Amino acid sequence: MNIEFQKAIEKKRILRFSQGKRQIKKELREAENDLAEAINRFDNEKYKYATINGYYSMFHCARALIYSKGYREKSHYYLLVALNSLFVETGLLSEEISSELHDAMILREDANYHGNFTKDGAEAVLKAAKEFLTIAKSVLK
Repeated sequence: MNIEFQKAIEKKRILRFSQGKRQIKKELREAENDLAEAINRFDNEKYKYATINGYYSMFHCARALIYSKGYREKSHYYLLVALNSLFVETGLLSEEISSELHDAMILREDANYHGNFTKDGAEAVLKAAKEFLTIAKSVLK
């Protein structure tokens, strides 16, 4: 575990979560639903919401993964911290997928809070979300 992860536990931004394993299937279902919605929004040229829903698909994949290790996060940022410590640093996930999640997080914030979004951004998030869902399911088997 890296120092940032340890500090997050001390600050109670990442917590032990004994019921996490029972929530994995629910989180993956949410990821699938959000991805389907993102694709629908993209096909209807609703790029803002395609970006937002695509990110949330990735969010739920990451949650399923950290739940599998018995933890839960208290913010989007600490979800990324936990994912990096528990999966990237241990070699279970690539740095690339973590970077894509971080990029999608920024694009979602820009779309949601600032009204800044593009077709290309939405397309990148969708591509990453599809890949992450496949990877998360594979890691969780």
